[in-house]
Amino acid sequence: MFSFHVHDPKPIGCNHSANTALPARLVHWLIARRHGGLWIVLTTALGLTFVTRFLLALKEAPRLAWDASLAASFVIGGLYDIAASLWCILPLALLLALLPQQWFGWRAGRGLAHGLLLGIIYLLIYGAVAEWLFWDEFGVRFNFIAVDYLVYTTEVIGNIRESYPLGGILIGVLIGALLVHGALIWSGLLGTWFGHAATGAGRRWRETAVWCAVALGLGLGLNERFIPAFSNNYNRELAKNGLWSLFAAFRANRLEFDRFYPTLPDKEAFQRVGRMLHREGAGDLPRGAHDMLRMIQAQGPEQRLNVIQITVESLSASFLTRYGNTDRLTPTLDQVAEKSLVFDRFYATGTRTDRGMEALTLSVPPTPGRSLVKRPDNAGLFTLGSVFRSKGYSTAFIYGGFGYFDNMNAFFGGNGYRVVDRTLVGKDDITFANVWGACDEDLYRWALREADHDHAAGRPFFHFVMTTSNHRPYTFPEGRIDLPSKVSGRSGAVKYSDYAIGEFLRQAESKPWFKNTVFVIVGDHCASSAGKTTLPMENYRVPLLIYAPGGQLATGAVSKATSQIDYAPTLLGLLRWSYPSRFFGRDVLAPEADEDGPLFVGTYQKLGMYRRGGLAVLQPMRPAEVYDYDPETWALDACGTGTGLIKDAIASYQTAAWLFKNRAQREYAGTDAQP
Repeated sequence: MFSFHVHDPKPIGCNHSANTALPARLVHWLIARRHGGLWIVLTTALGLTFVTRFLLALKEAPRLAWDASLAASFVIGGLYDIAASLWCILPLALLLALLPQQWFGWRAGRGLAHGLLLGIIYLLIYGAVAEWLFWDEFGVRFNFIAVDYLVYTTEVIGNIRESYPLGGILIGVLIGALLVHGALIWSGLLGTWFGHAATGAGRRWRETAVWCAVALGLGLGLNERFIPAFSNNYNRELAKNGLWSLFAAFRANRLEFDRFYPTLPDKEAFQRVGRMLHREGAGDLPRGAHDMLRMIQAQGPEQRLNVIQITVESLSASFLTRYGNTDRLTPTLDQVAEKSLVFDRFYATGTRTDRGMEALTLSVPPTPGRSLVKRPDNAGLFTLGSVFRSKGYSTAFIYGGFGYFDNMNAFFGGNGYRVVDRTLVGKDDITFANVWGACDEDLYRWALREADHDHAAGRPFFHFVMTTSNHRPYTFPEGRIDLPSKVSGRSGAVKYSDYAIGEFLRQAESKPWFKNTVFVIVGDHCASSAGKTTLPMENYRVPLLIYAPGGQLATGAVSKATSQIDYAPTLLGLLRWSYPSRFFGRDVLAPEADEDGPLFVGTYQKLGMYRRGGLAVLQPMRPAEVYDYDPETWALDACGTGTGLIKDAIASYQTAAWLFKNRAQREYAGTDAQP
């Protein structure tokens, strides 16, 4: 296809006469050497990263801050682009040092060089496309989500195949790579490089040493925390390099709180959290200074109701008519809300399903790094399920997908839940599925069967049901709703999820256990968590509906600011249960509960605590920040004050991290107070 004949090309200018333009002489001087190919790869990579950043800026134009920070994001981003590109070409630098002196004088050697260069260009363009698709879904550069995606390749590759025209994308990338490669041949750059690449071993290794020194010096000297905290977070995300961010997220996937965040003396931290939880007056239990153990005393007779908790994938509050949506995507939830106890200011603690599971099950703030669901040694913990089992309940985790994903089966199984997932049902039990799992209708059929089983055994039950349908590729059985599968995108998936909940409740009405069951409908996290601010709280609000068809529980609206860690103690408070507790959450319906927080939101690095109009944000290796937060406009304004709020935020996250690091947040056995 291409001619590999070695020639001394004139386009770059081998003539060093006084009339030769300085840029041409400089290019020739850089390219006409054994390691000249590295400059070709480097400039190609930098060109593609610049185009990627430029196109992402155009995509987000309405949401960007068009000020000096935007120009700064391109300048700073260029620096990270250079560092990332240099690290990537280090193996190529070593290869060029190892190849024999006359390698590029051989036809086969030049042919392999063309093939290698074409492969590199293909990977560069493929990476740019991957960044675009990732940003399109999450509104950020590669982060900890992308790290997880590298682990669960079966689901992720399947998701890509089902969501996008993968064949067309790969062909398009190949065409782009061929065009760029052809342009390099036409320019004469490759000919110049091949014609001057016969270099002695000593010079080859000296040039390699220089490239390695520059790459290591720049790479080791940069850290993403050096990127300024622009007032608009989209501008800050633009300043990142996707590949650099991917490896930074991988390295930061485990963060020791006491190494990277501001801390208090342990005694003071536990005392502060104890006061926040009213621990001093919460019953008489043996406990140590480093323990949240306390006795919750309820008023009135205990209600032994079954509970089916439906945790809906990516269910933002903004999808419900109640919260301003005009597309009528959730007619079932809208109707259920009218006869439920509805929490109108309810927030997810994180941006992933595992974070939602962690908060709803363990009632703890989102400690930095990986969620507790995915960490080792997470069995035998104090959970909502352990409280139910202490009352003689059967507990189960019912999931439509493969429960090994995100370590779900290991977490729930290790904490006493009976696990039912896609691997444990027969193929005849699945009528429709995509790569993430069986459709919600199938899942709810399994849930009905499990409830029937426990009821027949004479045991009350608590079931954690986790859906998958509201997830890209947004496919579901045809003919259920008035929107088509896949092509209607998120809207169709939300409406189908709502339809399936309606069908489940209608079928449950015929069951003998229906009137004695509480149905909880809650979102695990929002469909999108990206925003202009450092922690866009409007993108953390999810619905929480508690529906008791037998009329045993109150109905109406709760306006208190609440987060997912408050769900477990609030539910148990509604049931009027007395129990030993290690929960960090609060019963928001208790008389002493504050009207306006505290609540916790975070990412894998940024940790937020909101209370009474203020939001404290903790970040690795940075001073804590405090913002004034307006829940009506969602505006965050840096105020710089709030020492008490900052200390309480530090104390909450520090004590949670300490307890799990020291394996002290375990299931209560009656006499296990911690030192």
